[in-house]
Amino acid sequence: MSERTELLPGSFCWPELATPDSAKAKAFYAGLFGWAAVDIPSAGGTYTLFQLRGLDVAACRTLSEDEKAQGIPSTFMTYVSTASTDASAAKAAELGGKVLFGPFDVEGIGRMAVVMDPGGVVFALWEARGHIGARLVGEESTLCWTELVTKDPDGAKAFYGGLFGWTTKSSETSTVEYHELYGGDQAIGGLLPMKGEWWGDVPPHWMPYFLVPDCDAAVATAAALGGGAAVPPMDIPHVGRFAVLRDDQGAHFSVIAMAVPETA
Repeated sequence: MSERTELLPGSFCWPELATPDSAKAKAFYAGLFGWAAVDIPSAGGTYTLFQLRGLDVAACRTLSEDEKAQGIPSTFMTYVSTASTDASAAKAAELGGKVLFGPFDVEGIGRMAVVMDPGGVVFALWEARGHIGARLVGEESTLCWTELVTKDPDGAKAFYGGLFGWTTKSSETSTVEYHELYGGDQAIGGLLPMKGEWWGDVPPHWMPYFLVPDCDAAVATAAALGGGAAVPPMDIPHVGRFAVLRDDQGAHFSVIAMAVPETA
């Protein structure tokens, strides 16, 4: 069990699903991960907390009619913790990013802003004032890794290094170019350069990974629930087996089953 009660600034803290139909999303993720849904009334409409064992692991909100009219797709928003949303938002703009919304207070539990990095990837800043984000991470059916998929890896390294102090290290196990993101001396996520024509019109993005005991079984369950695999199960040598899934409303996320450590 990996329960958190506090977070250091620069930590991935909250995966938030924006979806056209929250009721359908609740059913899908309950079936896939066993998440229980707790609805919280708010000024912007009902906000749904996804929980395991009574502890928050993710969230869901319904896209507004204006967002739907603009064609904004169903997607997971990655939140990163910060000691000061205002200071981090100003720093992001200074580093070439763009503040899309905020900073603004969230009903007594935190302060946030939505930011776009210079490569066009959107994420949120979160200053906890009562709610740190996900209380469970790194165990079955919870967030275990967050990956930046970008067309400008060098620019991303400079931007996020300047904003959060992250450093990078080239992966020694990946068969493609891959960089691990470090917060201090801990690997907290990854950076995947978008190289090759096979990416097509996929936009750069942050990708959340959720831990599962069996990747292939998770793919089958997602398909039975109306979703499917955008990228079929693939092995990562010495790491595990992963797949990129889409839920029944088009939001993409990844699942990974970790490899069993080799014994001497």
